[in-house]
Amino acid sequence: MYKQKSKTKNRYQSRRNYAVNSQSNSKGQLFNLAIKRLSPSWQACLPIACLIVLGWGYAAVAQTPAAGPTTAELKVALDTLWVAIAAFLVFFMNAGFCMLETGFCRQKNAVNVLSKNLIVFALSSVAFWVIGFGLMFGDGNDFIGLSGFFLGGADNSPATADAYKGVFGALNWAGVPLAAKFLFQLVFAGTAATIVSGAVAERIKFADFLIFSLLLVGILYPITGHWIWGGGWLADRGFWDFAGSTVVHSVGGWAALMGAAFLGPRLGKYQGKQVVAFPGHNMSIATLGCLILWLGWFGFNPGSVMAADPGAISHIALTTNMAAAAGGIAATMTAWLYLGKPDLSMIINGILAGLVGITAPCAYVGIPASLLIGFIAGVLVVFSVTFFDKLGIDDPVGATSVHLVCGIWGTLAVGLWSVGPGIYSWYALGPEKGLFAGGGFGQFGIQLLGVVSVGGFTVLVSSIFWLVLKATLGIRVSKREELEGLDIGEHGMEAYSGFLKEGDATGFSEEESSIGKF
Repeated sequence: MYKQKSKTKNRYQSRRNYAVNSQSNSKGQLFNLAIKRLSPSWQACLPIACLIVLGWGYAAVAQTPAAGPTTAELKVALDTLWVAIAAFLVFFMNAGFCMLETGFCRQKNAVNVLSKNLIVFALSSVAFWVIGFGLMFGDGNDFIGLSGFFLGGADNSPATADAYKGVFGALNWAGVPLAAKFLFQLVFAGTAATIVSGAVAERIKFADFLIFSLLLVGILYPITGHWIWGGGWLADRGFWDFAGSTVVHSVGGWAALMGAAFLGPRLGKYQGKQVVAFPGHNMSIATLGCLILWLGWFGFNPGSVMAADPGAISHIALTTNMAAAAGGIAATMTAWLYLGKPDLSMIINGILAGLVGITAPCAYVGIPASLLIGFIAGVLVVFSVTFFDKLGIDDPVGATSVHLVCGIWGTLAVGLWSVGPGIYSWYALGPEKGLFAGGGFGQFGIQLLGVVSVGGFTVLVSSIFWLVLKATLGIRVSKREELEGLDIGEHGMEAYSGFLKEGDATGFSEEESSIGKF
């Protein structure tokens, strides 16, 4: 039985092997036939192709894998990416200022307002690169930077702290390349110059505004900025302004206030004791401008961390948003009660007021405090607009009320609600506890000193700039140009060609239209 099974098994295996060999021979014959059908040139290429494949295989096996980036290199890359994105958001705020100011002004001046907001950042870029960045952040003394002009000088960024060897020691805490530091600070400088545009709108000469913007960004803004962010004397005394309520907004606001004062009101704005309203011609784009600025502030405040710190960025973004919301609500309520109607322009300025107010303390306060800071800013801006009108200071867009008054308020709020170092992980260095956090008046007094010092210096220097321009070139357009509109007088074009435009009749006498209080 066993032998019979063995014979059967051998017979089966023999048949199987024969079938496999036959199939293999058949495939070999087909392969040979396929090769013979190729042209001699292709047949010669086959050995070369085999050698290439074998060589690639050997190279792949023999190659040593490249080392990946280190954790420190990845951190620099992420930090730089975040700083760049934040800078792009702040840059986009220029579009917000364009829309906001144009919408708040009259149709006949739309091209002029757009032109100023567009060209001012181009001028700021050059002025800040040539001299401003060096004056603000270059190594020097407690009052002014004396190195780093044209972004020159030694620098080994992104090294930080004691490892940093360069001429921009005030920025040695930011672990990003120098170009990223410059770009982020540049968009802040451009914002300060843009603030002035709204307050002097509808009657300033285009050339004079350009010259003043160069002086502001190149000289005035960097000097006071050096005192605070450049390691100057205010920083030495413990003054803190996280994202620029004073450094950016108050400086721009003081310069705007003096410009509006020396220019005088628009023709017909004040007739006797009566304030005549000049409604904005397009509140739709003004509202769009407000929303763009609200978005841009999420780069303005959280970006000032200059690092991809998730805790700091999320906290600051939240305090920023809550303050803006509270400011808008407060301005709506206040305008409704004080003026009788929920004025859209006041709602817009209330949101911006909350954003300006939270800019200095955004990293140092909790959510409830941010709501309160924004709410108070929204109330202040409504009364501030009417206050400046009573003084005869004509500000077509409310720039001084938003940026100056609420910038001062935000700076002082640091001394009232800052929670003190050690509460938040990113708050190792910062202001001492505020008054309402149990810290007494110490930090509030330092903040007040900074407000007065920066305000006094900015008023003095900006007044000199305005007076020199007024005495040499004349800062105000002619009465005819103002009545006709600066679009035609200054630019020779209209924003809305073919649309119905304002007539030249004004309905007020020349005596009723005093030009200037100073």
